[in-house]
Amino acid sequence: MYTLQLKPLDKTPKYKQIVQSVIMDIERSVLKNGDQLPSISELSIEHYLARDTVEKAYRELRERGFITSVQGKGYYVQARDTNKLKILMIFNKLSSYKKEIYYAFLEVLGDRATVDLQIHHYNVNLFQEIIEKSLGKYNYYVIMPHFTLDTDKALYRNIINTIPAHELVLLDKDLPELKQECLRVFQDFDKDIFNALVNTQDLLAKYSRLVLILPSDANHPEELPWGFRSFCLSRDKEFSVVENAKNEVLSEGTAYVVIRETDLVELVKKIRQTSFLLGREIGIISFNETPLKELLNMTVITTDFVAMGRTAAQLLLENKRVKVNNPFYTIRRGSL
Repeated sequence: MYTLQLKPLDKTPKYKQIVQSVIMDIERSVLKNGDQLPSISELSIEHYLARDTVEKAYRELRERGFITSVQGKGYYVQARDTNKLKILMIFNKLSSYKKEIYYAFLEVLGDRATVDLQIHHYNVNLFQEIIEKSLGKYNYYVIMPHFTLDTDKALYRNIINTIPAHELVLLDKDLPELKQECLRVFQDFDKDIFNALVNTQDLLAKYSRLVLILPSDANHPEELPWGFRSFCLSRDKEFSVVENAKNEVLSEGTAYVVIRETDLVELVKKIRQTSFLLGREIGIISFNETPLKELLNMTVITTDFVAMGRTAAQLLLENKRVKVNNPFYTIRRGSL
């Protein structure tokens, strides 16, 4: 028997709530073509509603083409595209890398799903608003749980916990403390940067000092410097973490790990103003591949963003709830 979702404290008229509940469940495939709805009398009695209220809701649903009535038998769903999944993707921002994930995700889904995209801009209050307004309206919620570093983790954990585990997909960043058994396709930022540096240690051998340029205003995962420090300590390298490249005084035997492209450009300009040679006296490893870095012959450590989107979509279609550490690799070029 179909269960109607009504909110007694909601100021929306009851007939509108009936309409919204039925449409929502059709879009989520809870109701499918041919399913019979409760009769007007049954809904009236179950929810203490006037018959006129239910009749008005059913009339609107019929006029909008969501249901049909068969004389002497009752009301039945007649919805189009009921086999399509409805998916909400919630990103922290829309960068070129995020677009790669998004389009790869769409490509695998094809016409089997419709996908809405929202951006929370690292703002936990906006994130909460998006979830509260969309809860129950989608089959899956694909979330990038990146927030400002000063955000109380309990806040967004509690919000995410309102999403049923079988509907939740964590993307890009894992939350190990979250107990939900949900699909997760993520970067292990700590281990990824450590292993990437290990993979380039033959090139790093000629550098006695490593510098991570990590902007404090960009909300990058806090695990990044952990992996960097772990590598330097394990290889007995002098190291430091700085916010930008502007105040850097170049010295021979230093290699930089650069997160932001503006700092990369600043470093290249500084090197060109000296007699140092990039890849010999000064080294650079840049984070995340772009055409510009290929043009500049930059060594890059990067996650496979396309693989992330494709993997998440494929596992979602297979209804799997597993944890997948997304591929992270090194592209060796002349800057190291």
